[in-house]
Amino acid sequence: MASKAEAKRSYNAKADTPPRGAEAIKGARVGYIPEGFSSGQVVVNKHHGVTEYGYQWTDKRSDTDPKARTLWVRVVCWSKAGKLSQLKNAPFDVGTFSGDTKVATLGGRKVLTMKGDGALGTGLLVGWVERKGTVVTVMASQPVVGDLDKIVAGIRL
Repeated sequence: MASKAEAKRSYNAKADTPPRGAEAIKGARVGYIPEGFSSGQVVVNKHHGVTEYGYQWTDKRSDTDPKARTLWVRVVCWSKAGKLSQLKNAPFDVGTFSGDTKVATLGGRKVLTMKGDGALGTGLLVGWVERKGTVVTVMASQPVVGDLDKIVAGIRL
């Protein structure tokens, strides 16, 4: 769970330059983060009995640049989460699996995937149920998609 201080940082859109590393998310370890990110930001959101918290790594390019590198790793505490198919109807505020989804294996985990578009940019959104009540999602921009296997394999709660 994110602390009150982290929630306040998220609400105030405070950026970290340089970005935080492997332990940027309280209670989670992101064992592989590709190089080249210049800043990062805590993302915390609570709504309808769901808590979403994570970290977003970015580079200096604009959001509209197709070469922009972003990586967002999120942990969602949702009591109803129990199986992969439920992610299609999960009550996420941003980064929902509302499009054409596919089941794949990445980093040794069975994940739900969806091409990213819209507010999250181009790339790939992946997610899995880590354990009952806990979901992990990863949104990687197009330049980072090739590293998703290593990124997913390195995430530990």
